[in-house]
Amino acid sequence: MDILTLSSNLNTYLTIGAFLFGMGVYGLVQHQTFIGMLISAELVLAGASVNFMAFGHFLAPDPTVGQIFALFIIGLAAAEAAIALSIIIAVYRNYRSIDVEDVAELKG
Repeated sequence: MDILTLSSNLNTYLTIGAFLFGMGVYGLVQHQTFIGMLISAELVLAGASVNFMAFGHFLAPDPTVGQIFALFIIGLAAAEAAIALSIIIAVYRNYRSIDVEDVAELKG
């Protein structure tokens, strides 16, 4: 298959988005630190963003709809990263560790 025809196929983008989403979910389950979980959550959001862009480009009557959703996801990811990093810093100051098992004794 020619490499140029792959970019004009919806299945290619859906496969890439599913791969990013799957790697993000796997990372959320496997990582033991908060930083690893944060990076994995960003992969999940990137996979969703790729799928929105693909569906917006190939199926929507107005292609800007997918772009608007992707921009919203990017803004949501930036806010999530800022809040998560501030929580990680606060946890590190109290426990001197960012390992999930060390912080499991938190009561809420």
